[in-house]
Amino acid sequence: MVEAKTEICVCNNLTAEDIAKCIKEKKLSTLEEILQDDDLSIGNKCKSCIDEGFHNDGINIPLVLSMVKKELI
Repeated sequence: MVEAKTEICVCNNLTAEDIAKCIKEKKLSTLEEILQDDDLSIGNKCKSCIDEGFHNDGINIPLVLSMVKKELI
């Protein structure tokens, strides 16, 4: 399980909690909506937060989105 304070987007210094909060507030439901959101700059630099995760551990934005949908975060 990913903890809320786990940094997901290292280039933009955003944690799972930061990303989940935006997803919930704006009712975003797809990765495309998240990446196009103007208030949240994610995936615009190294892009590892979209795919394999910064540490190649699979902890990424789609995982956070899934956790929000399952109400785990």
